Amino acid sequence: MDNKNFKILIADDDPDIARLVEKELKAEGYATVTAFDGEQALSRVKSDDPDLIILDLMMPKLNGFEVLKEIREKFTDKWRPVMIVSGNSDLDTVRKCYDLEADHYLNKPCTAENLIRGVKTMISLIPMRIK
Repeated sequence: MDNKNFKILIADDDPDIARLVEKELKAEGYATVTAFDGEQALSRVKSDDPDLIILDLMMPKLNGFEVLKEIREKFTDKWRPVMIVSGNSDLDTVRKCYDLEADHYLNKPCTAENLIRGVKTMISLIPMRIK
């Protein structure tokens, strides 16, 4: 499938980081939408139906843990891989993300190459997870 058929939600409260991630994804041909807080992220999941979500943990209104929990509980119509990209590499934080059913975890700062590799890996798994 062509990259332009995949929509990726970037949820990060730092506009500079969101723009950088968006630029890298668009260069690879992906469609993107952005959210700058947890409430907006959930709203975007509902309105834009992204195929993949890149989620920061430290955001206003709702943090990334709360957003991930809501996604897994309320948006069960299809599997959406969720990649956590966070500056917090504490083992308990990583474990909590996986307990909440995160699919991948990258530490900030990460290279564009690692981000794109993670996105491609997650997208390649979508056909295997279709209900």
